[in-house]
Amino acid sequence: MRAKEFIKEAKQGKIGKRRQSATVGLNLMSDAEKWNSDYTLNRVMMAVACTDGTFVPDMPATSWVGKHKTASPYTRQEQEMLKKAYQAAGADWHDLNKGDLDSEELPSTNTASPVKAFKGYPR
Repeated sequence: MRAKEFIKEAKQGKIGKRRQSATVGLNLMSDAEKWNSDYTLNRVMMAVACTDGTFVPDMPATSWVGKHKTASPYTRQEQEMLKKAYQAAGADWHDLNKGDLDSEELPSTNTASPVKAFKGYPR
């Protein structure tokens, strides 16, 4: 087998008849905007996991993050560094937590154990 028979990254275009006949279930996909196919692949694979092929799963087209990237600073200094970096790169950004960098659990967290109490070994 020659390298040109299996290295196809150099030439984009149609798949040859010989290669197509050797494949099973060959599908191509992209998002409608042709913007971020990685995100579309993630959503499609989640939808595949939700269906058995007889119905369209009921799921939103995008999650709360959508096709955006996220950054999660831990300190105020990191938040300020991100703001300056956004300005330098000319990026549009939005602070979903409105400056709140505290990470607190709900009051109900860890108040009761789901495990039955252990009485110890018999002596």
